[in-house]
Amino acid sequence: MKFDVSAENNYAAFIDKQTVRPVFVDPFDNKEFDVRIATMTEHEPAGITQAALAGELNEKFGRLYL
Repeated sequence: MKFDVSAENNYAAFIDKQTVRPVFVDPFDNKEFDVRIATMTEHEPAGITQAALAGELNEKFGRLYL
């Protein structure tokens, strides 16, 4: 799954086309980001990551998601 989030975004959501599961990204302060993976009835935390640049951020999101 490819993430395309800027560190300045206030929120992001994606749908994994293979699993049809939503992925939500919530920033705490645009430096620390919470990634959650959802099902139809609940969501589970995938982890928290920190980054300042979009490329680094999207790479870290990809690793958390896997």
